[in-house]
Order: sequence, then C-alpha cells, then structure tokens
Amino acid sequence: MRRTREEVDATLQVAKLNPAELLPAAHCLGFGPGASAAAAGDFCMLELEPALCQHLEAGRSLVIRGDKDETAVLCSKDKTYDLKIADTSNMLLLIPGCKTPDQLKMEETHCNIIHTEIFGFSNNYWELRRCRPKLKKLKRLLMENTYEGPDSQKEENSNCSKYTTEDLLDQIQASEEELMAQLQVLNACEIGGYWRILEFDYEMKLLNHVTQLVDSESWSFNKVPLNICLQELGPLEPEEMIEHCLKCYGRKYVEEGEVYFELSADKICRATAQMLLQNAVKFNLAEFQEVWQQSVPEGMTTGLDQLKGLALVDRRSRPEIIFLLKVDDLPEDNQERFNSLFSLREKWTEEDIAPYIQDLCGEKQTIGALLTKHSRSSMQNGVKVYNSRKPIS
Repeated sequence: MRRTREEVDATLQVAKLNPAELLPAAHCLGFGPGASAAAAGDFCMLELEPALCQHLEAGRSLVIRGDKDETAVLCSKDKTYDLKIADTSNMLLLIPGCKTPDQLKMEETHCNIIHTEIFGFSNNYWELRRCRPKLKKLKRLLMENTYEGPDSQKEENSNCSKYTTEDLLDQIQASEEELMAQLQVLNACEIGGYWRILEFDYEMKLLNHVTQLVDSESWSFNKVPLNICLQELGPLEPEEMIEHCLKCYGRKYVEEGEVYFELSADKICRATAQMLLQNAVKFNLAEFQEVWQQSVPEGMTTGLDQLKGLALVDRRSRPEIIFLLKVDDLPEDNQERFNSLFSLREKWTEEDIAPYIQDLCGEKQTIGALLTKHSRSSMQNGVKVYNSRKPIS
C-alpha cells in the first residue's frame, strides 16, 4: 500500500512536527524484492573523502591491492589507504536515485509524495585511513634477480624473475606515484622493459669508471659532461648504464645546450662506506675512518653524518666500532621495527635511533611521538635514552 498525503500529514501531527519547518516533499520508503540480496553482501558501502569523490567523478579509478595473505589497501594515483570495516548502530539504506534535500529545494516540489524503493541495507561500511605504502616487498622482488651487467650468465637465463611496471603494480601495495618514487630511491632502472636493481659490485664498478674519468680529465665533480662520459666509457659498459650511474650519484642540468651532471660527494662517500663495511662484521671506527677517507676520490671529505640509516657506531665498545645496519633491511611494521632495534641495542639516544624510524612517521607525525608510543625514556649520564616498554625476547 502507498501512503497518501493525508496519512503523511497525520503522522507529522502525531510526531508533533510543524510541516512549515519541513520540505513539502515526503519520501515514502519501502523494501523491494532485491533488498535481501543486497543485504547479504552483494554490495559494500565505502566512505570517501571529498578529494577521492572528485577523483572518481573525474573518470579516474581507485584500485584495491593486496594478496590473499595481506590486508587490503585502496590506492589512488598518488596515495595509499588502509581499508577498515566500521560498524554503525544506524541502518544504512541503499536507495537508487534518492534525492537529497538540496536537490529537492532546487526542484521546487509542491507537497508531493515520492515513493522510493529500498534496494538494500547495511550495518557497516568501509572507511579509509591514509597509510604509508607497503614497499618492503618491492626491494625483495627486485633483489631476486639483480643486474650484473650485459655479459652476466644470468641474463641468458629466461627463467629468472623479472617485473614490468604493471607486474609491480599488481603485487605492491602502493599507488603508482609512490611506487615510481621508491624505484628511484632504490636506484632501479628499466632494462628491456623490466625493472632491475644493479648488483652492488657492478654499480660500484660503474661508479669507479666515472670517478676515474673525472680524475684523469681533471674535471670538477660539479660539472661532468654526459656526452664525453658516454664516448670515453661506452667501449667499457653500455651507455645507458653509464648514464644511469650518473643519475644515481648526481644531479642532471643543462648549460649552453650541453648536458652535465653535478656529482654528490655525500652519495659517493656513502656508497664507498657500504662497500668497505659489507665485508666486515664489525670495523674499528678509527681504522675505518682512515681507510674510508683514503678510498674516496680526491677532494671529497667523509663524515659519519653521511652514514645515517646505513651504519651504526657503538661508542660504548673499546675500541669504538662501526658496523653495517641498513634501514632498508628492518621490518616495515612499527612494533616489529622497534622490537628489532631494541633487541640489537637495549638503549638508544634519539640521535642514533632517528634515522631508523624516520620512514615510519605518517602525515603530521613526529619522531618524538613515535618514541613516546613505542618506548620508555630515562636519563643516563645526563643524556636522554629510550628503551623498550616490554621485555624483548
């Protein structure tokens, strides 16, 4: 049965509502034959922030990513969101073509009754929470088959794992822009349509070719000409690898129509330190600093600040030592990261631990807030230190 205007007015009177304070149009709701099916899970409600609504209305897409053993995330072109189910005590009704009060005002309806069929209902919906992209898996996939140069026997093996951009987007829980930015951080390059990470020894071989050429030509590290580098080093290595090395360790610029690279002393010193440290479990700090300075190109100055997130100094040891500890190798989950760090060292200063948790900070989150949540602070010899809130097994 359908309600009449008189019945609606009578209901308003019983509810002691003044019709003059309401819009003249009245929605009369009724369940249709499809409501039970919709309630059974054929549809999901998704709450979107205005920017994502505009993203969809503009004809662009949102993608849900994640393997069966992963928590699903939703990705736009440049952001990643956790998908969480939110329960509500209010029943949410699915009403196709339902008009909002603002739409009804614009139509200037006159005391009409709108009979509306409820297509489905739900007591929960998906809500989005901005999260960090889950990028640890990216390096793990690319490290399965590192690039050792064109003459490597691995390049003749067609069974080795290789990934295109589409392959990585299918497997990595990150937006496209976040994925491409991380590929750049990893110094990955596209070879034959596949993304590859250079084997570190091969990368250092390329870098050594470049720095030796700079030295032999008496160039400034701030002005290394691309074309001459390709001409001189082309017979030794593929030109695209030489240019990739320059991009990894320098900044490209154009002057008077010629392409130059300004090489970064910090990046070259850091890579040299990694080369020295990767073959030693622990290194006497004083001896390391001496060897390190002797190993970098002339004119460059080494400093421990260049090794943040790469190596850790133990000043309590006698003699003081330094060892490789790469932030890339630590767990991605916040609590697992802190557990790993506190199992390695019981107490940390903020200066020491900051490079290893900086990447965990979300939007508007500080290192101090992370430390407050996951650690306990105390004073030790006048210095503030942080340790785990619970015993580490």
